Amino acid sequence: MAANMKAVKLRIKSVQSTMQITKAMELVASSKLRRAKERAENSRPYFEKLYSTLTDIAQGNTDFTHPYAKGNAVTKTCYVLLAGDRGLAGGYNANVFNKFEEIRGGSECVVLPIGKKALEYAKRKELPCLTESFAELADIKVSGCFDIATTLCKAYKAGEIGHIELVYTKFISMLTQRPEAAMMLPLKDLAKNNESASDEKEPGKPRELILYEPSAEVVFERIVPEYLAGVIYGAICEAAASELAARRTAMESATGNAEEMLENLNLYYNRARQAGITQEITEIVGGAESI
Repeated sequence: MAANMKAVKLRIKSVQSTMQITKAMELVASSKLRRAKERAENSRPYFEKLYSTLTDIAQGNTDFTHPYAKGNAVTKTCYVLLAGDRGLAGGYNANVFNKFEEIRGGSECVVLPIGKKALEYAKRKELPCLTESFAELADIKVSGCFDIATTLCKAYKAGEIGHIELVYTKFISMLTQRPEAAMMLPLKDLAKNNESASDEKEPGKPRELILYEPSAEVVFERIVPEYLAGVIYGAICEAAASELAARRTAMESATGNAEEMLENLNLYYNRARQAGITQEITEIVGGAESI
């Protein structure tokens, strides 16, 4: 009985220590979440407007001569995969990896991982990486997004990749985060992906032709890297807020489970202690009566 009570007492201390950690992580995530949520909400209009503007340009473009617009002969896709830097965030990382595998479909690809967990996943699955220079999501600022865009454009124009697709997690609410994928290059694929949706909304609407000055080639050379950088920055803001929200929810749930476990362990410990005291009293009384 004494050995059993000692084991329960050690278990109680262990659960208390774990609960302190989960509670601290919950508070840290909560403190960071408000600012991350504001940043995601502030960047979302720019992100959505930029993406819709390039979609309109792609749909209205009649001069598919530039590689950014018409594509190249390469079929390999580069997936910009956004995941977290740490675990303990519920199913956040697993969900975005499942989305990646769903759209990839087992085809040949190359990955540009953003986030430590994305890099670990790529290495575990033995996926070729375009670069490992952006492995920490927390360190990437606006300038880093332009570096990523430059790297992608350089590989695209060199013929190393033929398509660029973004896989990230969109922040919906404190309790909901949804993995999503967005086609980025070439622009003709962007137009195809959105053509049917626009036709359903406004069937029969004539498209406006776009004239480029001084030329389509010069315009695309300037705006496409800016467009890639802007879309990636918006996705990073969404992903950072989603990770913190998922971690806060997971740690809140873990803390609640620890509290429930402590309650059950304390109840069991008190019952065992009471039973031990009752047994000792019974033995003393029995011994006195025998004397």
